[in-house]
Amino acid sequence: MDEIKEYGTTTLKQDAADHQIELFTIIGEIEGHEVLPATSKATKYEHILPKLAEVEEDNSIDGLLLLLNTMGGDVESGLAIAEMIASMSKPTVSLVLGGSHSIGVPLAISTDYSFIVPTGTMVIHPVRLSGTTIGAKQTYDYFQQIQDRITSFVSEHSRIERKRLEELMLNTGMLSKDLGTILVGKQTVEEGLINEVGGIHDALVKLHSMIRG
Repeated sequence: MDEIKEYGTTTLKQDAADHQIELFTIIGEIEGHEVLPATSKATKYEHILPKLAEVEEDNSIDGLLLLLNTMGGDVESGLAIAEMIASMSKPTVSLVLGGSHSIGVPLAISTDYSFIVPTGTMVIHPVRLSGTTIGAKQTYDYFQQIQDRITSFVSEHSRIERKRLEELMLNTGMLSKDLGTILVGKQTVEEGLINEVGGIHDALVKLHSMIRG
């Protein structure tokens, strides 16, 4: 219980399939280098990264199940977690519950296989930074570099083409006073972001089959 409370992780005990699975949760806002208020539900990337390294090195753990319900958050931190998950040698499966918005999109597709519940949502929009920024060419170039890193990662780890992803990001007809697109359930599969619509049972069955090879 302490692992769940402090880090949002737990180990699912071995079952009839004789597999041991590590469960990770990405909940609320992804906290980066700045500490969020105590009233905010957050996932701290400095907690997640070491735990992922432990899972990779632990020979007793056979696979990783990632549950997501996040509004997004710190772009650099979210992308760092996604890159680390994508580089793991053990089978990984994700399940979007509720929503996986903004930087939650690359997190959801960073695993070997991905699911979303029928009512789950993904919000795709351009990179936005909070706080004071300098309105200079260097600032816009920096924004574009971050955007390019995200679009490259998503297109390389899913079935969506980069051009289509950028179209969804720059859509002006859906979000009031903003750019972007909201995709629900099977729409994420149709667009090539998520592999399949399903729930926790489907995700576990898939992960067990991947472990068996």
